[in-house]
Amino acid sequence: MDLPSKILQEAVDQLSTLPGVGKRSALRYALHLVRSDEHEVRDLSEALLRLKTDLRRCRYCHNLSDTEVCPVCSSEKRQKGIVCVVENVQDVMAIENTQQYRGLYHVLGGVISPIDGIGPQDLEIASLLHRIQTADPAPVEEVILALPTTMEGDTTNFYINRQLQPLGVRVTTLARGVAVGDSLEYADEITLGRSIVGRIPFNQ
Repeated sequence: MDLPSKILQEAVDQLSTLPGVGKRSALRYALHLVRSDEHEVRDLSEALLRLKTDLRRCRYCHNLSDTEVCPVCSSEKRQKGIVCVVENVQDVMAIENTQQYRGLYHVLGGVISPIDGIGPQDLEIASLLHRIQTADPAPVEEVILALPTTMEGDTTNFYINRQLQPLGVRVTTLARGVAVGDSLEYADEITLGRSIVGRIPFNQ
């Protein structure tokens, strides 16, 4: 795609690195920004920069947060004895949208995948165990394993369950209302909500 401006070309090249954005979409976004007021473009660029400079991870659950402790972990209305273990931040958002869950979360940051070189040490599993062992921020009575119903998700479920057995906490998993192979991010809210409510004991 030959463009009349190197500056425009650089903007298109950067925008096209975003997931799901091809060259045509990137050009459309860039031309929209050209037509926008300068303050609008500056507000956008500052908001994007703050994603790297000001956004942080919650010290307990590793969810995205503006503060050291996220709103979920700091809320007095949540059931702090229940922790739902998920793969990523998108899964937290998906479960929250069901309005069926009132416990806390723990974001692993991925799943065990030897083929991709991802082992237990690359995930937030050690911090989950520490959180339970120290009862920080609160004693944990139940851990819900809400990982993808894939081979990698099941492998991670089995590993975590084995690590949790000596700690004496109840381990449950989502009812299989979520289809095998599906990501929580794409599950409809009714199905996901029923899976949370109908969770079952984790069985090796």
